[in-house]
Amino acid sequence: MKKALPWILAALCLVWAASGLFPRKARGFDVAAFGRLPVLLNGRIQPFDSVARNALLEIRTRQSVRTEHGQLPAMDWLLELMTQPKRADERKVFRIDNRDVLGLLKLSEEEKYFSFAEIEPHQADLSREGDRVQKIEAAARSSYERGVYKLASAMWMYQRLKATLQPPDATGFVADLEDYAASLAAGVRAVRAREAKEEYDQAAFDRLLGHLSVFDQMSRMSYVRIVPPSDPQVAPEGWDTVGAVLMSSMHGQAVPEAVMHYARMAGAYAAGDTTGFNAAVTAYADRLKASDAQALRKGSAEHAFNRAQLFYKSTVLYVLALLGALSFWFWWNEGLRRGGVWILGAAWVLHTVGLVWRMALEARPPVTNLYSSAIFIGWGAVLLGLLLERIYRDGIGIVVASLIGFATQIIAHNLAIGGDTMEMMRAVLDTNFWLATHVVTITLGYSAMFVAGALALIYILRGVFTASLKKSTADGLARMVYGIICFATLFSFVGTVLGGIWADQSWGRFWGWDPKENGALLIVLWCATMLHARWGGLIRARGLMNMAIVGNIITSFSWFGVNMLGIGLHSYGFMDSAFRWLILFIASQAAVILIGLLPLSMWKSFSRETPTVDGATSV
Repeated sequence: MKKALPWILAALCLVWAASGLFPRKARGFDVAAFGRLPVLLNGRIQPFDSVARNALLEIRTRQSVRTEHGQLPAMDWLLELMTQPKRADERKVFRIDNRDVLGLLKLSEEEKYFSFAEIEPHQADLSREGDRVQKIEAAARSSYERGVYKLASAMWMYQRLKATLQPPDATGFVADLEDYAASLAAGVRAVRAREAKEEYDQAAFDRLLGHLSVFDQMSRMSYVRIVPPSDPQVAPEGWDTVGAVLMSSMHGQAVPEAVMHYARMAGAYAAGDTTGFNAAVTAYADRLKASDAQALRKGSAEHAFNRAQLFYKSTVLYVLALLGALSFWFWWNEGLRRGGVWILGAAWVLHTVGLVWRMALEARPPVTNLYSSAIFIGWGAVLLGLLLERIYRDGIGIVVASLIGFATQIIAHNLAIGGDTMEMMRAVLDTNFWLATHVVTITLGYSAMFVAGALALIYILRGVFTASLKKSTADGLARMVYGIICFATLFSFVGTVLGGIWADQSWGRFWGWDPKENGALLIVLWCATMLHARWGGLIRARGLMNMAIVGNIITSFSWFGVNMLGIGLHSYGFMDSAFRWLILFIASQAAVILIGLLPLSMWKSFSRETPTVDGATSV
């Protein structure tokens, strides 16, 4: 039974993860079915569910809204915003952390979340400041200016989302559309007669103009394209907003069937008509099956991916695996180590499935932006950790893998707050062979550098603060770090060269001294420096560990820091919170290096040992 326990734990973890793949039967409004409906946003087909999640993450940094009745999921919140905007305006969804921004809006500094109704009276002040800040380079903005810009952008997106299904102040959009269709013929005749300076029907003209003024406002406000083209072959260019297609209908086109379906959904949801809402969603889904089944499948697949939450669940399992490995170090119970290995393996399987699923959804390489790079770096680091644990069986591989896996998932979650994580990054112009191999190879190099750095951290912290780092373990760590640095050198060098080949094809030059290119070169040069210092006898085990931690600093700056410089082809904007965490990480690594330079007499593990020629206790 004890031997089977790790297997059972891993199986239970996978069953728990798989439970999210099976949707519950709808009770009341079938919000899940609505969330699967495809729309076009950020240049890609995605479900309404992704629009809701990404929008709420940008506005609130969460995927749900706290209410007096519990948590309101993102899709329910978006439906309420689009169909019952006055009620949604009372929800405290806007997060404001900067005190100066709160002062500008005359809001309480005791709270973090505020409603649209609380901010709207001061929107003129916010808009004025937002317009001023927009003219300032992102990297040059102060904390207050970044807060203003973020809130102004969130307010603008919030108001645009209101106009997605119907006009924000609509009370009966289905009836309005029917009246518009009935007035169209006479209204168009009146418009043409007026243009020809002939006698025209003023009442018909005014009736049509009243509708068109509302639709024109919708067209200018809404940015989610929810109306599919009549010919699926022209997608995604053929998708459009409700306001835009209604404006086009006055030129002889009928009101699109999709618009009528959405109007019925909005009216039924606002009126609390469960049956009518579900029937309208089903009717529209059936229409899509016949006319654009591929878009519907894409929406359903991404909705299932969102619901599964594989990356979140793998994060939970990384924590459990870490606890198992740390417990093994305290009690040296082999069952704890084996349990940690199997839980870590289950977490890696979830991580892998999520990674492959994302690739399949967009038919793109695994790394296309900062978010996906964090996901892939964690995946590669966990794989290396599993291989180390397979070889050494001492818990170190589990600790390193679970720590890096957890940390990169947290980084990815915070990067997701910036918006759609499946949107391609700006520097990527084409998806080709050289790009795919470049990003995969060089990101694996990042993973290896962080694994080597994490092993070095364990070496120094255990060696200085505990007596548990025996010579055999220390020598094993030294061999691990050396081998992984060799791996990192190969992949970083090859990845950098492949990036140059891709840059030559895309931009017409192999090397341009772009900050990201310089960062990649720094990693290669530092790897070469470590290896030559080791081969030449300039450093031994402890020196190699300190240099590997310096590698953490270089890699973090090359991977993440250069993106915030505001210059170069790989600059994606200054992020205040990310910059603080980056500086904190670099400071922590520098502190460990200083600890690692302490005399061996101050290391609890080595203070009573005799230094060897090239052993763990040598410098």
